[in-house]
Amino acid sequence: MPVFYSPVPENLQMGLAYMGGSVFTNNRTADSDFTREQEDAAVVNELVSHLPLQMLLYFNMFYFPCWWFSAVFMLDVKFYYLPGYYQALLITGMILLTVIEVVRLYLGYIGNLKEKVPELAAFWLLSFMFQLPVLLFFLTDEGIIILPLERAVHSLYLLFLLAQILASFLALRTMTRKLTLLFHLRQFGKVESLRQAGMSPVYGLPYHRSVLPVSPTNDMYH
Repeated sequence: MPVFYSPVPENLQMGLAYMGGSVFTNNRTADSDFTREQEDAAVVNELVSHLPLQMLLYFNMFYFPCWWFSAVFMLDVKFYYLPGYYQALLITGMILLTVIEVVRLYLGYIGNLKEKVPELAAFWLLSFMFQLPVLLFFLTDEGIIILPLERAVHSLYLLFLLAQILASFLALRTMTRKLTLLFHLRQFGKVESLRQAGMSPVYGLPYHRSVLPVSPTNDMYH
């Protein structure tokens, strides 16, 4: 496989990398290169799995069976007092909630623990686009004869869901920032230098060194 070498000087490559990062990643100006080197190295090497989101998923996994049995029991109690269209809507909603919840929790675990943006984005979309509307229907439509136990378990489930939507949004923003930074750095094949302690995240130069006035080689590495 052919190897292509960039004719661009390394000093110019660094400037281009930082310019791209400031425009596409965090919209910072090029005046903060020294502090940004340390911040970028921290972003690349850090684990971005979101602990609050993982805790919410863990407790949700144990709460969901309790919610499901309570909801099914309450549905059985009031089923014959409901019109036919409400009976069909509630049965359909319960089936959708159950199936989507299993898939949603799995995607959340995989996306958060393994730092996979597509899976975590799918988790966020399922939570916001499917689970939230169905749960709000269970809580707000008085035509389905909302019982006190239903209101309590649905409200707690709604709190879990809203917290997970917010936490997954924050986790996605952090993961996307890290992946964007890695993408820009890999354009120049300089990512491995980020793992060297005390070195610049792009070119292995010591921290707090300016690369514009090129210093002598001995001073550069000592």
